[in-house]
Amino acid sequence: MQAQASDRDGRVPGDEDRPAHDGGRDQDARTHDGPDRKPRPVDEQEPRRGRPRSAAAERAILDAVVGLLEAGEPLAGLSIERIARTAGVGKATIYRRWAGKEELFVDVLREIEPPEPDVSGAGGLGDLRVLLESMRTRGLAQRSSVLLHNVFAQMKSHPMLWAEYHRTVIAPRRAAMLAAVGRAVEAGELRGDTDVELMDDLFLGPMLVRTIHRPDAPLPEDLADRIIRLLIEGLAPRPAASGRGEDAGHR
Repeated sequence: MQAQASDRDGRVPGDEDRPAHDGGRDQDARTHDGPDRKPRPVDEQEPRRGRPRSAAAERAILDAVVGLLEAGEPLAGLSIERIARTAGVGKATIYRRWAGKEELFVDVLREIEPPEPDVSGAGGLGDLRVLLESMRTRGLAQRSSVLLHNVFAQMKSHPMLWAEYHRTVIAPRRAAMLAAVGRAVEAGELRGDTDVELMDDLFLGPMLVRTIHRPDAPLPEDLADRIIRLLIEGLAPRPAASGRGEDAGHR
């Protein structure tokens, strides 16, 4: 019964009150103590059933940030102390999981954005289509979610937060796209005599323009297919069926 009770501050006992000695990482995640560390007394060792409690604390922290943002709190006004108090945990609990607010806010964004797509890692154009479609659905989500729209707007005035989001979210997405284009080249689905990075930009560009730079532009369900098909077929006029085809193309 004692393990399930909260202390006077509403915090989960046995979690946030332990000091964070490893730069913010959760020490519970270690499978064994290092050779230079003294074994913890038996009565201080947490059983495995304590891990769901840590997961519950993490869930409470993420939900607390989302709730504060939905209530209109700006990112700049969210302190670790305020988040901890709202979540009902201690500040040490937050710092064991995230080194700072930037890392925490990026995980919050991942919570409210559509989930990352499942990519086979073996396909070329097939995986490319999945990744482009994921970009389209994220664009739709930003248009329909006031919370997402506001958070992304605020991020642009927080260079450290934007840099962390770019490093941990945008850069891996771009790497996945580049890898898919490379696999399409290896499979003979795309030309092998062209710069792979340039081809990747050509696939990414239209979707980025539609989702970010033209918020009023339509995002139809077949947009990813249309982008891929148009780039593969090329933009040059098709050979005319008659000698008048060239003239017709300039009308």
